[in-house]
Amino acid sequence: MNRRTTIHDVAHAAGVSVATVSKAINGRDGVAPATLAHVLSVVDELGYASSLVATSMRRRRTNVIGVLVAEFEPFALQLLSGVSTELQGTRFDVLAYAGSVSAGEHRGWERRSLSRLGGTLIDGAIVVTPTSTPADASVPIVAIDPHAGPDGPATVSVINVDGARAATEHLISLGHRRIAHLRGRTDLVSARQREQGYREALDAAGIRFDPALVADGGYRTADSTAGAHALLDLADHPTAVFAANDLSAIEMIRVAVEHGLHVPDDLSVIGFDDIPEAAAHAPQLSTVRQPLTEMGATAVRLLLRMLDGEAHEHVRLPAELVVRETTAAPRT
Repeated sequence: MNRRTTIHDVAHAAGVSVATVSKAINGRDGVAPATLAHVLSVVDELGYASSLVATSMRRRRTNVIGVLVAEFEPFALQLLSGVSTELQGTRFDVLAYAGSVSAGEHRGWERRSLSRLGGTLIDGAIVVTPTSTPADASVPIVAIDPHAGPDGPATVSVINVDGARAATEHLISLGHRRIAHLRGRTDLVSARQREQGYREALDAAGIRFDPALVADGGYRTADSTAGAHALLDLADHPTAVFAANDLSAIEMIRVAVEHGLHVPDDLSVIGFDDIPEAAAHAPQLSTVRQPLTEMGATAVRLLLRMLDGEAHEHVRLPAELVVRETTAAPRT
């Protein structure tokens, strides 16, 4: 195994002292421009990287942005793609960190993650769907889709009510009247907002809300199974389902097949998020698109402004209806 390149290796290859290499890589005065260029070229050639912790102690900056997630699932990975793209060409690297893997549960994962990383490994953090946002965090924070909504630090989210209303209105426009909702986690503002949009669309169309047509689904595949079965086990089961996210919508389709139903002929299904699995699914999933990569990029822009001392901001981006193959008019 090749050993790690050290500052002494750089000094030897460049023909300069260790002190000169240290000055060059840390941006200190006292190094001639030609020497600086030469040393940095050797640094690149050898792939030398100084310790993040040591650098942060000297500069109080690491030039690393942390992206903290509870787990690496499709929603978070799409956001991470937007973060990475937006940081290209800047001085910042990205550290992605899953905070609830070791703990095995979600509550409080962001505080544990920030206490481990903040102030030594990262200059600021983008926290995805935090359960809470610590007010005493050691670094600036931008929260994406926080559980409690736009409260506290800078936040980025989608206009969930409008997106859910559009999904339900689409089903109504096809002629459906018995429309179910496989809702998300009730502790999340986003899930409650999506149920609100569903109910507002029914009300506007003069369709009476039926509590029997709302089932708990969570945002994970495994959490959606029981709710999907409950809806289809009804004596008068729905002809269409709006699921709170794409993973639960895809599970709804799988359960429908188990019940001998064909999507969309016997049951229309629409989701929310537009993760890559939505378009890759057979049949392709109708959904509401969250601009996930743009949400990640927006969070980066907010965080960089915060690092420059600018004020916090709350950004809400529009959702977009995407009609594919899992929605159609009900059978007469």
